[in-house]
Amino acid sequence: MGTDQHSPASARAARIEELRRAERARSRRNRVLAIAASMVVVAGLVVGGVVLVRSQSDSGDDKGSDTAASGDAKGGSGHFVTGKDGVRTWSGKLSRTHVSTKVTYPMHPPVGGNHNPVWLNCNGDVYKEPVRDEMAVHALEHGAVWVTHTDKAKKADVDALAAKVKRTPYSLMSPYADQDAPLILSAWGHQVSVKSASDPEVDKFFATYVQGKQTPELGAPCTGGVMK
Repeated sequence: MGTDQHSPASARAARIEELRRAERARSRRNRVLAIAASMVVVAGLVVGGVVLVRSQSDSGDDKGSDTAASGDAKGGSGHFVTGKDGVRTWSGKLSRTHVSTKVTYPMHPPVGGNHNPVWLNCNGDVYKEPVRDEMAVHALEHGAVWVTHTDKAKKADVDALAAKVKRTPYSLMSPYADQDAPLILSAWGHQVSVKSASDPEVDKFFATYVQGKQTPELGAPCTGGVMK
């Protein structure tokens, strides 16, 4: 004699099984929601940590940030070491903090150190008037070569170097009275005096240091800054 599948006992068993399935499904949904909530919390902690680290970093040495800092007006410490080719390489610390104040550099023209948050345009720009050291140094940080000259430099040399700068992205030129030689080329951490525009060191220096290995912020722009 078969079992009556429509009996109260069978109906009750079926109902119990249905409730169990619903409970299992609800448990799975709760687990999914708990995991998702945990991921959101972890992501929030990570983002908060990154913001905190960036904030702390911006208060110290500049690592590419355009956050302005006030206070430290030192350009660095150390001295030049002259190589066999005449290129002077700065041996010592060159700070990279962005400051809004005037910086006292230990070399002229400066080859690095704390600098203004705004860089000087260096896309083949030739300036007829002296420029701010702090903005020119920021251009050096972006990989530019800075050609400077005194009033003792020959006009023919100044004109020839100006023409070279104008056709060379990541370079700039300006008058500079407080320097030891009539013609000087500077890059971040490096500098050389040249005798004339035809000095072989001119092409060599440009080839080596325009966006060279010394560049702290390789690929950073030389436009979008200031032109003064």
